[in-house]
Order: sequence, then C-alpha cells, then structure tokens
Amino acid sequence: MPTVDGELEIGRMRPDDLDQVLAIEQVSFPTPWSRAAYRREVTENSYAHYLVMRLEGSIVAYGGMWVVLDEAHITTLAVTPALRCQGLGRRVLEALGELAASLGASRISLEVRRSNLTAQRLYNRFGFSACGIRRRYYTDTNEDALIMVKEGIRPG
Repeated sequence: MPTVDGELEIGRMRPDDLDQVLAIEQVSFPTPWSRAAYRREVTENSYAHYLVMRLEGSIVAYGGMWVVLDEAHITTLAVTPALRCQGLGRRVLEALGELAASLGASRISLEVRRSNLTAQRLYNRFGFSACGIRRRYYTDTNEDALIMVKEGIRPG
C-alpha cells in the first residue's frame, strides 16, 4: 500500500478541482454525486463549505458540509482508495470541524450507511455518537442511515 510521504495541504474546493474530486467520488460511493451537484455546492450554495486535501498538488481527499446557524451537517467525506487508513479522513474531518466552529457551529451531524463500519469508527474516534436511524435513507439500496452527532465543538 502506498504511504503519504509528501506535504499535505488542505484548502477550499474550487470548480477546477472537480475532475479530481469526481475521480475519487466515482470509486468511493455507489451513487456518486454529479459534476453539476458539486459545481452548485461550490459556486452557488452559501451554506456549503467544501475542502480538498492535496498531496504534492494532487487531490487525495475531500469533505464538505453545510453550516446553518449553529449547526453543521457533513454532506460528504472521501479519501482516494490507495491512501485510506492513513489518517487523511481524520485530518479532513478535523479541518471541517475547525471551520464549522469558526463559522459559529456548536454541533455537527451526519448520516452514514449502517454497513460502513470503517467510517463509523472514524466518526466515533472523532467524538461523534449515534443518535438515530433514517430508515431506507439510501435510495440506491434502501439501506438505513445511522445518524451521528458531535456536540460542543469550538474553535481551536
């Protein structure tokens, strides 16, 4: 398995990042978001905040959220398959949490497939706890979503 040996940078997602983001999206999710959906999120949605992680100029991870008043909601998080399980998802999640807190959020929520135990472990380590189920949330498979929440986030 390749390892992360270069300089990692996290910054705002831009429209010209979408080719690389969509390449990771295609291999990460059974029903990937479209280019148009990402473009709207990045250019039109004032509640949306998306970050990318670059390794030597190439995007290797990304994540996004909506922040409305004092609540952030994670909409997506993915790491390129070759570099998974090396802490990149955790670093993107930390950056999203820091950004959410700086924007006034005190709580972060998300949904995750009940079958995605790897993601659930990451969210648990980051302080999220399960608080409910959305039945048949994922329309591609009718799989339930586990609702997870982290309370009391703050900058720093």
